[in-house]
Amino acid sequence: MGASLPDTMTAMGFDAPGGPEVFRPESQPVPRPGPGEVLIRVAYAGVNRPDVIQRQGFYPPPPGASPIPGLEIAGRVVEAGEGAGSELIGHEVCALVSGGGYAEYCLADARHCLPVPAGVPMAQAAALPETLFTVWHNVFERGFAREGETLLVHGGTSGIGTMAIMLGKAFGLTVITTAGSSGKCDAARALGADLAINYRQEDFVEEVKTFTGGKGVNVVLDMVSGDYVPRNLACLAEDGRHVTIAVLGGLKATIDMALVMRKRLMLTGSTLRARSAEFKAFLADEIAENAWPLVADGTIRPVMDQTFPLAEAAAAHARMEGGDHIGKIVLKVAGG
Repeated sequence: MGASLPDTMTAMGFDAPGGPEVFRPESQPVPRPGPGEVLIRVAYAGVNRPDVIQRQGFYPPPPGASPIPGLEIAGRVVEAGEGAGSELIGHEVCALVSGGGYAEYCLADARHCLPVPAGVPMAQAAALPETLFTVWHNVFERGFAREGETLLVHGGTSGIGTMAIMLGKAFGLTVITTAGSSGKCDAARALGADLAINYRQEDFVEEVKTFTGGKGVNVVLDMVSGDYVPRNLACLAEDGRHVTIAVLGGLKATIDMALVMRKRLMLTGSTLRARSAEFKAFLADEIAENAWPLVADGTIRPVMDQTFPLAEAAAAHARMEGGDHIGKIVLKVAGG
């Protein structure tokens, strides 16, 4: 360990799954980077729904990953393992990680790091990797979205939803979204959504049909699942694609397979955390080439909701679970 680095660090952990109150600060050894890894002194860590599900005991980290929550970070590289590139030391990066973000230091695969562009605050940089990687892969790679098509995304003011609106508009999509209040619908429209539907007051299936002249949408990005799935399929145009990225509304759905055949629909989905390091590296390269220039020039910047100190991770999770947030919640790490 370098002379300037401490032996221990503060991280947020928990002894047993439960509500936000189970979080507690703990002292952990500062990890050492292995081959291909860098050690990042964390400035900010993004808070995401998978972190909440992990804390609840339903989303264990994949083998070899840190048990500390946190899937995206921004900070300064302070050490590099063999083959990781010592030239990264001292540079500010943001990174997609498989865990460990809620800590003062975090390991990352050097291939999963992106440089923080000039003028992008570190808090915003930490709010980018998880949502950007997820939306890019699922909308454009699994959903095959193309310029001129129409995308329906649920949860339009979530971190994923706000990114999907901005990225979709940047690449020539018409974007329809749902949200749970008139204020959230206003926020979605301000980001560029062509139609924002208050799902508490309106039937999104009928609103989509009216807006598209009965044609339907080409892609649905679904984070609800459950009984939303048959409604989503009703919204899809012929040859439409339904992409599931979360199951907040339930694990099971009843599907009219005759409708799937008649419309020639494609149903797919994915989770990102458990994918191979090689896959994530490939994804990072695609994002660096196609989407990162839009971050650098200000076309895409994450919508920021609230920042909490690392020690208040419980409050950050409570805010996310309360559902009132618009955009990203991040943790400011002490000393970051």
